[in-house]
Parts: sequence; structure tokens; C-alpha cells
Amino acid sequence: MSDLNGRDFFCSWSGGKDSCLALYKAIQKGGHPRCLLTMFGDDGERSKSHNLPPEVIAAQAGALAIPSSIGSASWGEYEKVFLGYLADLKNDGLVDGVFGDIDLVPHREWVERVCCEHGMMAHLPLWQEARRKLLADFIEAGFKAVIVVVDEKKLDRSFLGRELDWQTIDDLEAAGVDACGEEGEYHTVVAGGPIFGHDLNFKYGKISHNEGYGFLDVSL
Repeated sequence: MSDLNGRDFFCSWSGGKDSCLALYKAIQKGGHPRCLLTMFGDDGERSKSHNLPPEVIAAQAGALAIPSSIGSASWGEYEKVFLGYLADLKNDGLVDGVFGDIDLVPHREWVERVCCEHGMMAHLPLWQEARRKLLADFIEAGFKAVIVVVDEKKLDRSFLGRELDWQTIDDLEAAGVDACGEEGEYHTVVAGGPIFGHDLNFKYGKISHNEGYGFLDVSL
């Protein structure tokens, strides 16, 4: 990760463990978070991939004391809309962005390209770190996360609602998936940790299914 010491940045925020750990590491490097940017579907009702409602993202932002910005786009319009939000952030004086990607090269190439279009720099604090080290950093720092999405082609729905602890991680690996879920095998919602002003008491409701994925409803 390039030097962020003393620099303001925005964080691409999913509400899950990877974006949270990236934010944490960027703060540890002396960076100053000024905005969380979260992308939702074009109806604005649920976040991309993690399927979280706006009030959950807002609650996380409030507990982190970081302003939140939410964009809405279909997958087809995603890049165009994302670039528009980057332009707004650049106009507000931000030239550094933090992303939670670990080792998917196409993802890194995309975030670097879209940031470069606006003269911004992408920082990837988790890049090519060992899976177990990243998970140890997350758990041992005191973060709390719950699995809220699973790819049902790869994981049983019984993982939904489980806290991300070492037993769960062992079980994920035993099921044959990436321990960090880097290829979308599962997603989490973060409910507390050292950079949060207080823990978040989310409610976990019904399970729904769509296009091969299982989703656990999260609310306040």
C-alpha cells in the first residue's frame, strides 16, 4: 500500500469484513477517512453483493463516525455511475481511495483504472496477504462479523448467521472454499470492532434465495 500517512481518503465500503479491515489498516497507516462509498442496485434498496439495506450501511457509518455516500446502479451502468461518484469525491479534494481486494487481478486492474481516470490513487491494504493472516488480523483486533450471503453452489445455507470465528473459518476451509471468500463464496456484515464507537445490534431475519445465492435478512 502506498503511503497514506496524513492523507484524507475515501473507502469503498461493502459493509463486510474485507472493506472493514482495509479501512482499519489504512487508519493504522495514518490515513484520515472522510467518506464511505457503497454501491447499491438500481432500485437503491439493497447493496451490491452483500444485500444490505441502506439503514444498515448508515448505522455502520454512524458508529464509525465517517460520512457515507450511496450510489445506485445496475451492473450494466455500474462503472459509469461509479466514475461519477469518483468525480464528486475528487471535487471535494479526495485523491486517494482504499479498497478491500486481496488477490483478484482483474479487480485490482479495474479499481486502479477507474481511479486513474480521475487522477486518483487506489490503495489496497490487503493485497496478496495470506488468508489466515488477514483473518487473524480481523479477529484478533476484535472485529465482529456475521455471514449473511452464501453461494449455494459452494456452501450450505447453514453457514448463514454464523459468526466469523476460527471454528467457522475451519469449517469454511473444510467445505473447500476460500477462507476469505475472495471469489464470492460468502459475504459478511460487520457489527463492531476497534474503530466503531459502539457495537451494532443487528437483527437477523428470514433467508431468501436468488440466482443460486442465499441471503440472510439484516435489519436494525
